Amino acid sequence: MSSLSLAVRDSSTMLRRNLLHARRYPSLTLNLLLTPIMLLLLFVYIFGDTMSAGIGGGDRSDYIAYIVPGLLLMTIGSTVVGSAVSVSMDMTEGIIARFRTMAIHRGSVLVGHVVGSVLQSVASVLLVGAVGVAIGFRSTDATVIEWLAAFGLLVLFALALTWIAVGMGLVSPTVEAASNNAMPLILLPLLSSAFVPVDTMPGWFQPIAEYQPFTPAIETLRGLLLGTEIGNNGLIAVAWCLGLSVLGYLWSTSTFNADPK
Repeated sequence: MSSLSLAVRDSSTMLRRNLLHARRYPSLTLNLLLTPIMLLLLFVYIFGDTMSAGIGGGDRSDYIAYIVPGLLLMTIGSTVVGSAVSVSMDMTEGIIARFRTMAIHRGSVLVGHVVGSVLQSVASVLLVGAVGVAIGFRSTDATVIEWLAAFGLLVLFALALTWIAVGMGLVSPTVEAASNNAMPLILLPLLSSAFVPVDTMPGWFQPIAEYQPFTPAIETLRGLLLGTEIGNNGLIAVAWCLGLSVLGYLWSTSTFNADPK
């Protein structure tokens, strides 16, 4: 078999392994998934009318349209935390050391984690999106091309955050440390335009919210699904995704390939 064929075969095996782990131990994914769902229900049904008035909307339905794109991206941030924990478990429990002695493609271990995490992120986004539709979210004006672009952005964003999460898992000495190290992936959406417009925030805080990866991605997703102005947010969001993907890939592979201490 060629080197490429071996890499594909071994990566597929590792992917099946990770999906089986996720199926047999769903509690971690479900716990992380509950955060965006609970926030969606909380902000819509408890704060919805007040928040809608704050963004210039007429009623709760306006705020549902505003908040759902941000919650979809927050769902990705929550889901990939599980990747950091899963990678750390493999590192600390010795299975990685076992894999190093086997005649398998070295990169297949990481590829299995990354692809499995992206698939879980997509499934989680679909579930949260379904909850959003059930409580009133509608995107009737989006064209097929815009829907495909929105889906592509979500997948690209999931890939970028997953590589970062894998790197965090590899460098974490314990599973608990991996979970703590990945917490910014959940907290950053709270400091973005997910819940309120950036221009309504205090002036000193606006640069923090504006110049981070979640805000341009959220604004791009809103533009695609709701027809709002995108401006240069699309290019910035794609640049963030590509940059984080490359950074996470280089960080993860260099850490994984380093000789164990």
